[in-house]
Amino acid sequence: MFGKLKQAAIKKLVQSQLKNVPADQQEMIMELVEKKPELFQKIAKEMQAELKANGNNQMAASMKVLPKYQTEIAAVMSPEMRQKMMQMAGAQRTGAFNPNGSIRK
Repeated sequence: MFGKLKQAAIKKLVQSQLKNVPADQQEMIMELVEKKPELFQKIAKEMQAELKANGNNQMAASMKVLPKYQTEIAAVMSPEMRQKMMQMAGAQRTGAFNPNGSIRK
């Protein structure tokens, strides 16, 4: 009983933190959290401690904590999710394209 309640609370918390993230990325993150909630609870606790230590610099905290868990997060991802991540990373590196083929700035 409490497991489902706890999972619902975690889901709502994650959704509130992702309100400015594109819908497809939100969906991917939610899927990961649902597959392995204990991993993301551990990451969240470590990030909270890091935020307190770094004076609430969220980017610095995530850059320090997330690389530690990169392999565990990748292990949770489905092959389709990995492919989507690679596509998103490639688009960020090469830039987004306009319909005429030119690169958006």
